[in-house]
Amino acid sequence: MGAYVIDSVLFRDQFGTEAMRRIFSDENTVQRWLDVEAALAKVQGEMGIIPAAAAAEIQRRSQVRNIDLPALKAEMDRTAHPIVPLLRAMKQVCEGDAGEYIHWGATTQDIMDTGTILQVREALDEIDASYRKLFENVCALAARYRDQVMVGRSHGQHALPITFGFKAAGWAEELRRNAQRLRQMRERVLVGQFSGAVGTLAALGEAGMAVQQRLFEELGLGCPAITWHTSRDNVAELISVLAIACGTAGKIAHEVFSLQKTETAELEEPFALGKVGSSTMPHKRNPPVCEGVIAVNRLVRATVPLAIEGIVADHERDKVVLQAEREYIGRVFAMTHAAIQKMVFVTGGLSVRTQNMERNLYAQNGLLMSEAVMMGLSEALGRQEAHEIVYGICMDVFENGGSLKDALMRHPDVSARLSEAQIDRMLAPHGYVGHAGAFVDQVLANPLD
Repeated sequence: MGAYVIDSVLFRDQFGTEAMRRIFSDENTVQRWLDVEAALAKVQGEMGIIPAAAAAEIQRRSQVRNIDLPALKAEMDRTAHPIVPLLRAMKQVCEGDAGEYIHWGATTQDIMDTGTILQVREALDEIDASYRKLFENVCALAARYRDQVMVGRSHGQHALPITFGFKAAGWAEELRRNAQRLRQMRERVLVGQFSGAVGTLAALGEAGMAVQQRLFEELGLGCPAITWHTSRDNVAELISVLAIACGTAGKIAHEVFSLQKTETAELEEPFALGKVGSSTMPHKRNPPVCEGVIAVNRLVRATVPLAIEGIVADHERDKVVLQAEREYIGRVFAMTHAAIQKMVFVTGGLSVRTQNMERNLYAQNGLLMSEAVMMGLSEALGRQEAHEIVYGICMDVFENGGSLKDALMRHPDVSARLSEAQIDRMLAPHGYVGHAGAFVDQVLANPLD
């Protein structure tokens, strides 16, 4: 049992994924630190800054399997430092004096920040792949149900007819924008950190900036114009964009959750026999996957202020900010990926209850179509007068029952201007979905870049 849900054997898959646990594991964290040290040694060996033989030995030994992690942890506790114990461990495993040349001109935060960015790159690749699958699933729903009429709701109340394809296309377009945000953000976030103790690269003399440039070419990362040791706006952007992406997954989950309520019953997350809704009520078919996604979305969203607060950092180094990042970066990735993956599952097997969508169109005995009637009367009476008349009729039906058609037929100002056939056409929900289908087509015409 883990102390936190992401690591819990019982609950971890509700709050994370195996891919994210691997990327942000201790093993991969140390490996990414070693990757940076190895790349630095390689570049400096090629430039003649350190002996070529030492550089080759550092590269050869920079594998996490060569590091005793429990011993490393014990030394980290003793020294209150994360990288010095790693350097000492590497000195022990490197032959000759090669270990004396590791970390040449670097500072601890250079290695840790760049290692984190390498992990972030891995994690963003996983997010991108899952997001594309979610987009594909939602587009498939939009295409399949392009013309399936359902109730459109505003303020939680019946408003006007839409189609389920139109709703799903709205989800798809939001996912598209988020995919663009994730892609555009990479240029600003996937930038390395190598600038020495206070960011000036003083330890490397005139070679400093050339080493920096070649190091990040070796690692495939962007090279910063200046150190970002205490410029954490990139991390704030990363967490904010992940929260937005997770938010859309939460929004879709909330819609499914809402439309699965017994009184509505238009959608249902995938169900298989054996899935239990209650320990005491055998009839329950709850939406636990969607509920979990909504909960995870809240946790991710709540981290955004913490990331933005980190922008205000102290002078040239601020470990308080770094310690906070160490806690939440992996967590936010884990939860965001879990939410997206779960919604891939939900949208891939979503049960769409078309018969209930049709039924609910008539739940208010015609009141859903009040706008169509009002617009029809407006041609003869003017819009405001028509609104007043239809409003009075609708409120009477709402309070006293009956159907909107019968009430319209009884009203002299309406019956004098509209025939029964005209009223029937106005009250037909399938004929009042506007350009819903065309909007779906517009969304589906643009593949995800």
